[in-house]
This record gives sequence, structure tokens and C-alpha cells, in this order.
Amino acid sequence: MPADINDYFKKRQPNKPTGGGGDNNQPPKTQKPQSGGGAGGKSTPSWIFIVIALVGAFIFLKPFAIINSGEAGIKVRTGKFDDTPLQPGLHFYVPIFEKIIAVNTRIRLITYSNTETTTVGDNYAKSFSSENFEGGLKRNPAIQVLDKRGLTVHIDLAVQYSLKASTAPKTIETWGSSWEEKIINSKVREVVRDVIGQYTAENLPEMRNEIASAIETKVTDKVMSLEGQPVILSSVELRNIDLPQKIKAQIEQVQIAKQEVTIAEQQKERAKQEAQRKAEIARGEAERNRIEAQGQADKIRIEAEEQAKANKLISDSLTGELLQLEQIKAQMQFNEALKVNNDAQIFLTPGGSVPNIWVDAKSKQQKVSTQQ
Repeated sequence: MPADINDYFKKRQPNKPTGGGGDNNQPPKTQKPQSGGGAGGKSTPSWIFIVIALVGAFIFLKPFAIINSGEAGIKVRTGKFDDTPLQPGLHFYVPIFEKIIAVNTRIRLITYSNTETTTVGDNYAKSFSSENFEGGLKRNPAIQVLDKRGLTVHIDLAVQYSLKASTAPKTIETWGSSWEEKIINSKVREVVRDVIGQYTAENLPEMRNEIASAIETKVTDKVMSLEGQPVILSSVELRNIDLPQKIKAQIEQVQIAKQEVTIAEQQKERAKQEAQRKAEIARGEAERNRIEAQGQADKIRIEAEEQAKANKLISDSLTGELLQLEQIKAQMQFNEALKVNNDAQIFLTPGGSVPNIWVDAKSKQQKVSTQQ
């Protein structure tokens, strides 16, 4: 021991008588009680050290875990997964022998695209070893597949899914931390290769809706057919079909040709409609002229018929006596004229229907007057 400690213990020991003659009659020295250390001079109780040790061990070992909302806890006891998931809240476990793993059960999005985007993750700390196990969004390169003729096509997809909380322990035990790669990524790529391989690159844009429906249906069937249905698949969206540049150029030329044909057909249809319109106008004009001519002819016919009826009535009304009366009236008018012109010479022809001719002796001019 160090010298200072030896001296300390020697001073605390009482003086013992020695076998020699020395000062044996001296009384032992009276030791004074030492101060401190609690009442009656006692030292600090040991239970305080025990409590401090337990608190330190609790803080250092941390035998508890907090499961957040949107997560499920998996208790691992001596390497074996407990089949019952832990609900959100505070949970205790025995360190060294047990541990709790928190897994994300929120809806997540995985995209397949060559367009650069920012990867967005949850703000909670990752409790699992795999870096890609947690996270709200994960981006993968666009899926490169071959069409029916062997041309390379890139397909952009977006898949929404979530881990099923009730079977999360069994899923992680079976598929491990890379369950997304094994369940979602592999199935999606497999289905896209099968569907796109049935079409030629030129037909892909026209069959977009049919292709999107087929991919979503087949991916859903494959994922849901897994034992225990470990994943809830929300949607599979076809975003873009990236064709080879040569195919794009051919499709563009075809589209231009189709547009030109469409424009020509529209012009033809407009010309046809214009011709039909003019024909309708001409038929309307001809019909109008016909109706006007028919009306004019009907008018003339009606007037002639009425005139004929009038003439017939007049003819039927004429008699010999009436004609003689009219002749007398005419003679009386000539007689009146003779009173004015005394030199006129009057020749009356019998019958009363031939003209009466008179000659003015003074002017020697011949005048003819016809009276019916």
C-alpha cells in the first residue's frame, strides 16, 4: 500500500503493550469521534448507490420503445419475431434478450422515371437497418423493356402502396428488410415486360389506356395473390411511354399525314355542303319561278275564261230587235252630225252592220267610221 494509507491505519490502531520494558504503565490514548458521515458518525447508505446504478442502467440500456402513429412495432425475442404487432404507444422490453423494431405502415410512393426528382422521406428516425425500408417516396429508373419487334421502350410508372400492419411481423420475417424490392419492384417490372411485349412501339401511344388498365390489373392480381396479402396496393399509374427517336419521327410523320388527310376531307366536306347549298338554292329558285309562271298562266286562263263567259253572255243577249235598235241609235247620231255639216253626203247600206260613209263636199276628204 502507499505510505500515506499505512500511516492512516497505524494512527487508528490502539497502542498495544510490548514485551520489553518500555512505558507499559501509560494508559491508552483516548480517540476522539470523527465528524461527518451522517447521524452518529455513520457512512452513506448503500441503497442510494443501488438506485443511482439502476437509473444509469435504465438510461444506458433504454429498455423501452415508442411506436408512432402510422407505424407498427415488431418485438424480437431471442431472435424470434412475435406474430402480434405492437400498436402505437410506449412499450417495454428486456434488453439483450428482446428488442422492438418500428416499421412504416403509411402509404408510400415508388416511381419509375428518368426525370430527376427529390426523394422525400418521413421525418421519423429509421429503426430498421435498410436505408430504403422507410421513406415516403422512392425513385427508380424508368423500366426498360422490349416491344413486340424487339425495340427498346422506357415506361414511366408510379405505384402507391403500404405495408399491411396486421401481418407486418410475418412479412418482415419472410421477406426481410428488402420486401419492397421483392414484392413491389419485381412484380411491377415483370408485369410491364409481359404487357408491353404484346404491342409494337408504333401502337403504344394509341393503346395507352388499354395498356395502363392491363398493367394495373395484373400488378394488383400478383401482389394480392401472395400469402397473407402483405401489401395494400392503392394505385398503379402509367405516366409516360418513352419511344425510340426513330419511332417518334415515324409517328410524327404519320400524324402529319393524317392531319393533311383530315384537312382535305374537311375541305371536301365543306365543298360538298356548299354545292348542296347552291343546289338547294337553285331548286328553290326554279320552284319559285315555276310557281310564278303557273300563277301567271292561271291568271291569264282565268281572265280568258271570264272574258269568254262575258262574251257568251253578251252574244246570248243580242237579238235582231236589239241590233235594229242599235242601228237606229247610230242613224240618229249621223243625223245629228248632218245638222252640223250640211254638205256631207251620207250613204246608208242595208243591214246596219256595214260602215256609213259620208263625204265632206267642201274638203273633198273621205272619212270612214265603223260602228258596231
